[in-house]
Amino acid sequence: MSEPSVLMSLVSGLRSGAIEVVDLTAPLSSSTPVLQLPPEFGQTAVFELEEISRYDDRGPAWYWNNFRSGEHTGTHFDAPNHWVTGKDLADVASVPVGRLVAPAAVLDFTAEAQADPDFLVEVEHIKAWEAENGPLPDGGWLLVRTGWDARSRSQEEILNADDSGPHTPGLSAECARWVAQESPVIGLGVETVGTDAGGAYAFDPAFPCHSYLMGSDKYGLTQLQNLARLPATGCVVVAGPLPIVAGSGAPARVLALVERG
Repeated sequence: MSEPSVLMSLVSGLRSGAIEVVDLTAPLSSSTPVLQLPPEFGQTAVFELEEISRYDDRGPAWYWNNFRSGEHTGTHFDAPNHWVTGKDLADVASVPVGRLVAPAAVLDFTAEAQADPDFLVEVEHIKAWEAENGPLPDGGWLLVRTGWDARSRSQEEILNADDSGPHTPGLSAECARWVAQESPVIGLGVETVGTDAGGAYAFDPAFPCHSYLMGSDKYGLTQLQNLARLPATGCVVVAGPLPIVAGSGAPARVLALVERG
């Protein structure tokens, strides 16, 4: 008898529970938090549903809706052309599909972010993680866990803003440059509303995760959930953004495949 194919082994693992599918996606509704920019800039739209029919005289046997949403609302994918540094690079519909399924490293900074909401990941933090867990995955994702997903149902809590601006964890400018230009990963995933720290408007360059990652033809995943259910190494992320032609990003269903047992 021939050996089962790789795909059939995957299906068998999913059916038996040896491989768990973990949903990393925040529910998308009108209450989903959105990024807020200073009032002089354009703002992203909150998610809205407009009912077309619901088993009534507008459509007796079917229910459906129109929806309106910003590209960067909820759990979403940042494409390179989202930032001026990547303006001549790929839109979200042009991201190679092979890059939408990739391994991930999960770095846990929950304790640090709880102690200091302005906590910044530095290159030395990543190097220390690599010394214990091995190198970051070539062609994979760097996922930063901060516990911020616990705030994801509240606009006020997830932005954590005061008169001086938002206070959320992220990467330092130098760490963002290193991840974009020197690390082997294809992108950065976070639990906050954007890939940059809350105070990144004052960094040099401003919003360095966007500036460096997009300019390096890399990607962002934001407002992820359930990173606490993932191992430090060994999981595979499946990111499924809407393929919006000329789009700078899109809401995405993001899943992780985790080997159990």
